[in-house]
Amino acid sequence: MHIFSLPAGYSRRIRATTVALALTLALAGCASVPPPDDSMNMAQTQLQAARDAGAADYAPVDLGFAQDKFQQAQTAMAERKYVDAAALAEESRADAELARAKARLSAARAQIQSKVQENARLRAQGEQIEAEARQQEQNAAPAATGSSSPAPTEDMPAPASSVLSAPPPGSGFQTVPTNSQPPASSSSAPGGQP
Repeated sequence: MHIFSLPAGYSRRIRATTVALALTLALAGCASVPPPDDSMNMAQTQLQAARDAGAADYAPVDLGFAQDKFQQAQTAMAERKYVDAAALAEESRADAELARAKARLSAARAQIQSKVQENARLRAQGEQIEAEARQQEQNAAPAATGSSSPAPTEDMPAPASSVLSAPPPGSGFQTVPTNSQPPASSSSAPGGQP
């Protein structure tokens, strides 16, 4: 049986070539992924928009996540780990958008709550003014009846039927005497007839 073996100097060349090829492939792999500048810029823009929307007050946790991931993305960029940097920048952008949306929602809710409180205050003020006006009208009504105002016009009650049926004694109808001549009058009065 025969075992095939390479010459002594030949195995070193294969190893050196294999190592060089591996290094070349490793460097080519890093060089093929460009730096994610666009992703980093978009993440930074979204972070600033979230801060401007008040995320530090209304959504501090989400803003903190976005800032932490952006810092990790910057570190990955410095270490030339562009794939990791791009992924972290995208996560930072998404967290910043969420923080911005939550901040805008919270600000809108605060504004609505302020308007509701203002409406309640105005409603209470209107009811108080209305109650005061009613009180003034009630105070003015008794004062007006105590003065010389006309008596209230109410229907008078009808007399009892016994009062209407028979006239009181001595106050019935009286007949007029039937003289053919009218009573004597003085003819000297002007405008009189003879």
